[in-house]
Amino acid sequence: MIGYYVHHHGLGHRNRAVQIARELTTGVVGFSSLERPADWPGEWVQLPPDDAGHPADPTANGVLHWAPLHHPGHRERMGLLADRLRTDVELMVTDTSAEVTLLARLMGVPTAVMAMRGDRTDRTHRAAYDAATALVAPWSRETAEPYWPGEWTRKTMFTGAISRFDVPSRPPEPESGADQGAGRSGPDRAASSAGGAAEPADGAAQRNSVLVVWGRGGTVVGEAEIEAARAATPGWTWTVRTPDNPSPDLWRELQEAAVVVTHGGNNAVAELSAVGARAVVVAQPRPHDEQLATAAALDRAGICVGLSEWPAAAEWPGLLGRAGQLGGSRWSLWRHGDGARRAARALEAVLSGGGA
Repeated sequence: MIGYYVHHHGLGHRNRAVQIARELTTGVVGFSSLERPADWPGEWVQLPPDDAGHPADPTANGVLHWAPLHHPGHRERMGLLADRLRTDVELMVTDTSAEVTLLARLMGVPTAVMAMRGDRTDRTHRAAYDAATALVAPWSRETAEPYWPGEWTRKTMFTGAISRFDVPSRPPEPESGADQGAGRSGPDRAASSAGGAAEPADGAAQRNSVLVVWGRGGTVVGEAEIEAARAATPGWTWTVRTPDNPSPDLWRELQEAAVVVTHGGNNAVAELSAVGARAVVVAQPRPHDEQLATAAALDRAGICVGLSEWPAAAEWPGLLGRAGQLGGSRWSLWRHGDGARRAARALEAVLSGGGA
């Protein structure tokens, strides 16, 4: 049995977990404060929250990220995890929690950490990544983090991007009210398992059209910044999609846009890679500079325009032009087309004792 811990912040961790879990050929049990996804293929243990109230020493004097003292929710959730680690969980996957990774390892259970970009050399991340049996990186070896310690790289499976727009080995069960972020539709045809973008939709890209795909929280970009960019590019038509204004068919809109503008979140970038979009990726502030590292890797590889912050309005005409010139052909450096399948096979190899 594989245990899979899903962090509750945002929905990206959950969406990725579902994609991977559906490719597993062994039993899987999910653990999270989030509700069970409609298409989760196995058991789901909903954990009590541990982020309410006024936490006492949640970092254990800087040793951990989150382990508040005297918190009944935290104690209960760790107890529920320990019960299953003691009985039937033979591999614990964490996406992400250093504390759950270390708990599993202390109980003698192999661990696989879904790696994240950015500076993970702080004391807590270093302990978790060092202790992990394997790391799973949802990007390619060609775009690996240049400053990772060699011991991390040696035990890493580079799966390439994992997108909800990749075609699974097994079709998902029909969804019932599942949150699908800024769009609700998927591709009508298979993405190439050889690593290229999916086949184009029937309609060609609409000339001088910009599609902005943006999240709800943790952003410093609002309507004023987007409107200023729109005003500075009078020859372009801008469409903005957010969780409050979702797309009726995000797959189609991604394909039809001349340029897509989005943040540097892992799942947003994975969707750009699935469609082979001409894109501008703007990093948003995140712990450990995760999105900064993603945008830098994209720009460094010449895949698309990667920016460290939202630019001044006057820069947008040039940025859109540069994105168009780069095109979308280099997304093959980022994805293989079957990232979830590769991740599942890597996890099963660790489960069987074969390593990453």
